[in-house]
Amino acid sequence: MEIKELEEKDYLESLKLSMYAFQYKVPEDRVAQRLEMLKRHTVIGAWEDNSLCAKLHIIPYHINMKDKQWKMGGIAGVATYPEFRRNGYVKRLIITALERMRYEEQFVSLLHPFDISFYRKFGWEVFTENKKLLIEKKDLKFLENQPGSIKRFTKDSHHPDIEAVYAQYSNNYMGMLVREKSWWTNNIYGEGKIAVYYNKNDEPIGYILFEVKESKMEVEEFVALNREARCGLWNFICQHDSMVDNVSILTSNHELLPFIMHQPKVKMEVTPYFMARVVDAEQCLNKYPFNNINNKVFLHIEDEYAPWNNGTYLLSDGEVKVYKDKQGSNCVQPPKRGVRLDINSLTALLFGYKRPAELFELGYIQCQETEIEVLEKLFPQNKPYFYDFF
Repeated sequence: MEIKELEEKDYLESLKLSMYAFQYKVPEDRVAQRLEMLKRHTVIGAWEDNSLCAKLHIIPYHINMKDKQWKMGGIAGVATYPEFRRNGYVKRLIITALERMRYEEQFVSLLHPFDISFYRKFGWEVFTENKKLLIEKKDLKFLENQPGSIKRFTKDSHHPDIEAVYAQYSNNYMGMLVREKSWWTNNIYGEGKIAVYYNKNDEPIGYILFEVKESKMEVEEFVALNREARCGLWNFICQHDSMVDNVSILTSNHELLPFIMHQPKVKMEVTPYFMARVVDAEQCLNKYPFNNINNKVFLHIEDEYAPWNNGTYLLSDGEVKVYKDKQGSNCVQPPKRGVRLDINSLTALLFGYKRPAELFELGYIQCQETEIEVLEKLFPQNKPYFYDFF
């Protein structure tokens, strides 16, 4: 078995494997378009006798990490023909992908798991949840009138105001995708429409992506920058009360809309969604927006599948000092005390999905309670979210 990157001449074989594994069919008139899309991907394959047995895609993206944009490797299209499964091919592909992402300075990686436990063992961890509100017609009660107005857009009338609202909104969360204009036109709209809320100064401060079909309104994105936008968008949804029997709203688990509704007691479904992984711990820790505190703390990190992350990291005075067990490293040995955690737990901390005290209580962090107090001060109160799919 050989692991190597696919060339353009191999893309059709990759597409055939995807169609077989994921049970779909690309129409003949769209095959060329799908193959063209693969030019943006890095596709790594496992080969036997010049035949493609398994493959994995790395898609280059950027995500928002507070006020900074980080390069991210999106893992997708992981597939194996049935006769080659359970032979360790995917494991080899993942190890190769981690090495490749590190080389490309994609210091974090995101993926949508078919099975959370499968990817957890390779170092990916859940970092965000979706909340779906299921609202009956009787609960579509208007809030107070707002001074702004609503404008509707379609794919053909896409407006940069929508992008501006999303960009500002995504800065409030850890991990949200940096969307290029092509992402909006090719991935977001589908058959849906967008309604943008403008304040009295004609500034866009919120939007919803929605579709009304068969007496149901489905809101796939609910994005509000403040209370005015939140109320204005909700009132627009309520204006459909003569057209729909129920409404579903997909949003962040941190969204405050239910609290301000006249009837907050609506059905809510909270589901783990995307997973993330730290690819290069040293680079992530150096880039991360820690709080400024006087205390210092040692992190002892373990990573089975990205061994370059194994080591001790001293966080002190806004700097990261690294101790690793390899020739040529700093001869000063770190103390045995400190915080011991694996790469999964580090990922959960950096994205703000779990607090240090929570991971300590669950047994995923081993240290003294005084060190947990330091970590609680060190890590800001970040909120993670991810709206997209790839």
